[in-house]
Amino acid sequence: MTASVATAALLGLAGGLAACSSLPMGRARIVRAAPHCADQTVQIYFEPESAEVTKEGRAVLAAAAAQSKACKVVSVDVLGLADATGAADANLEISKRRAQSVTAALTAVGLPAGEFKVSAAGQAGSTTADGKARPLRRRADVVLHLQPS
Repeated sequence: MTASVATAALLGLAGGLAACSSLPMGRARIVRAAPHCADQTVQIYFEPESAEVTKEGRAVLAAAAAQSKACKVVSVDVLGLADATGAADANLEISKRRAQSVTAALTAVGLPAGEFKVSAAGQAGSTTADGKARPLRRRADVVLHLQPS
């Protein structure tokens, strides 16, 4: 690079940086985005024959609650599910307990108030048309219905 090209490049850079000095600096330049208040869906998985929310499940629920803090919680749907192992009435009962424990865990992590719709499906839908067990049915499905505050 020749000396005149290098000098021109430095002058151009200095001129460009001088123009930047007239712009507001720091926090004054930050534009805050509006909170993203789209509905959230999370799934909480359970150990076999258990309705206790696991450590991982509590972390998922805490993250969902934290993301919804800037929004209005219109309603929360919690659906407890069970697999096809065991008696149908026992599976319905455990799916009810799973939904209830997830609801309690959401309240414990500070989910903003909203209407809870808690339901249980038991083992309904836990097998395919050819009779094979569907994987990952030991769970509760949670839908947070959100809108901007």
